[in-house]
Amino acid sequence: TAEDRADRALVQRAFKHLTGRSGEPVQYALMDDTPVGVLGLAAVPAGLLRLEFIGGEEPFVQRLLALFPDQPVERSWALDKVRRELERYFAGRRFTFDTRVDLSGLTPFQRKVLGETVKVPAGRYTTYSRLAAKAGRPRAARAAGNALHDNPAAIIVPCHRVLRGDATLGGYAGGLPAKSWLLRHEGVQL
Repeated sequence: TAEDRADRALVQRAFKHLTGRSGEPVQYALMDDTPVGVLGLAAVPAGLLRLEFIGGEEPFVQRLLALFPDQPVERSWALDKVRRELERYFAGRRFTFDTRVDLSGLTPFQRKVLGETVKVPAGRYTTYSRLAAKAGRPRAARAAGNALHDNPAAIIVPCHRVLRGDATLGGYAGGLPAKSWLLRHEGVQL
């Protein structure tokens, strides 16, 4: 709306005045009604920058300010598309996403690992070692795990579908109860 554009221009002018920098605003929103806890979403027109499990709005905003120091951060409802996709996911109506994720801040290996992770279908899982092999580094299971740890878009890039070689959960930024819930929700029986 015109009011949103005016607010955005005001934020950009204030940010430039205070910092001398004028980056594109990072827009964020919260989803506090999910079965796996509060999610923080952040995006720019190029794509989703972050989808994280968070403890609250203030720490999430502080993290965004640290990650994107050249850009103003503003709360927005412009993330409706990804919110609707996540609502369909949690309702069990759809387990794939059309949301574009901006992976530009990651290394080529991290992007390969996350690209292979997206290919793991709902209801299935892979292991860190198989994922590393598909990303071109068969002996780099630990590095693949580290790439998943740096996943900027949990759930959409479904790192919860990656397990240890013995089919145990391993780690997860949202916590093991969330990882377990997501896998059961998708039909994985462990």
